[in-house]
Amino acid sequence: MKLNLKYITIAAVAFYVAVIVVWHLSAPSQDFKMQEPGADNRPAGTARKADDVVIGEYFMDYKEQAPQDMQGVWGNFRGPNHDNIVTSPLTLAAKGAYDVVWEQETGEGHASPAIANGRVFVLDYNEQQSSDALRCFNLVTGKELWRRWYRVPMKRNHGFSRTIPAVYDGRVVTIGPEGHVMCCETETGDLCWTMDMKKLFATEIPFWYTGQCPLIDDGVLVLAPAGTDTLMVGVDVKTGEQLWATPNTPQFKMSHSSVIPMTLQGQRTYVYIGVGGVCGVSAEAADRGKLLWSVSKWQPSVVAPSPMQLSANQVFLVAGYGAGGAMLQVNKSGSTWSAEIKDSYKADKGMSSEQQTPILYKGLCYTILPKDGGGMRERIAIYNPSNLHSPVWTSSADERFGLGPYMIIDNRFFAFKEDGELYTYEIAGSSMRLLSKQRVMEEGIDAWGPMAYADGYLLVRDSKFVKCIKIGN
Repeated sequence: MKLNLKYITIAAVAFYVAVIVVWHLSAPSQDFKMQEPGADNRPAGTARKADDVVIGEYFMDYKEQAPQDMQGVWGNFRGPNHDNIVTSPLTLAAKGAYDVVWEQETGEGHASPAIANGRVFVLDYNEQQSSDALRCFNLVTGKELWRRWYRVPMKRNHGFSRTIPAVYDGRVVTIGPEGHVMCCETETGDLCWTMDMKKLFATEIPFWYTGQCPLIDDGVLVLAPAGTDTLMVGVDVKTGEQLWATPNTPQFKMSHSSVIPMTLQGQRTYVYIGVGGVCGVSAEAADRGKLLWSVSKWQPSVVAPSPMQLSANQVFLVAGYGAGGAMLQVNKSGSTWSAEIKDSYKADKGMSSEQQTPILYKGLCYTILPKDGGGMRERIAIYNPSNLHSPVWTSSADERFGLGPYMIIDNRFFAFKEDGELYTYEIAGSSMRLLSKQRVMEEGIDAWGPMAYADGYLLVRDSKFVKCIKIGN
């Protein structure tokens, strides 16, 4: 029996060795036929050129529920009144640490949330999938409700996404880092319409990608593509139809600043700081889209903060990288408009800011001074508009905030240091009193994104996380 098993094993090995030898020595068939590329009908791969973007092409529904009966809205950059001020009464949680109720990891960036009726909307970037992604979360639990995304290849440049969505009447609009505009339904995430500003207007995207946040004004989406021929444009949020366009006669280019609505000299106006100067475009129904005035005397090479209205004819302008601040005066004589720079100065000579837009509250201006702001650099400073060269109050020398954001909620000043520490002050006339401070981000890095607030919840972010803090009722 053992002898038979031995012979069987030897025979099997010899057979398989012979098969391998024959396979190696045999000439393969020469009857090959070249197949044309694409003839196998294989689906398109993940590779995508920058000009082949299909905006909003992918979608995921996570089958989670949104909170019920929540009415709070922080539906766009700087909130409902574009001033970063919350006036609704707030009962703060007990003095001390606020509860961090949820967090979500994001791609590297500074894009902050918008909030509407219990839903949180964040424009994110997934580096592994090379995709812009609009993500919708439950405000109370942080669970993701849905996500719509599209592939667009980019290289990291101090992160990717920088813009805040705009929400209006069941629609949410985003502007991606490369100028891709997307409109979706807020509840379902269904895609409504899209627009590529680079293709449509020949927009030149800024070096650190798009920082302009979308503005929705009474159902009209207002964009400043600052392209070859078009400076500003109005789009019907419901249909995506272009309603009006402002010719780019000043030849401005897109900056990181956003369009802000103001009433100047009795006329509703869209004010925009572009690369090349500042302009005012009519927001009145009779001549909406008409260029009223423009100024090229003040034109920093890089500008992130948005313009801030100080009075019926005064607009404060500010930019970083040594540009400092400037006072713009808008004049009207009959039907003729004009504007001029009345005062300008370097960052260490008066109210200034590098990234965040200052706040005008109860007749006083609040800012965090930039790194080139002299001895008071990176500190909170309060100014009287009648004298923007000397502050009436500053935070202490050990309370410095870098490029962090700030907002006012029910007479309290919330400041978020760029390393992820939250400070709360009580505003008392022309000064403030520190109430509390709390480490929110354990290893906070570049916490530059603006904060958002609704229904007692404060949303903050650094370059890699969004966190939700329950600060009151």
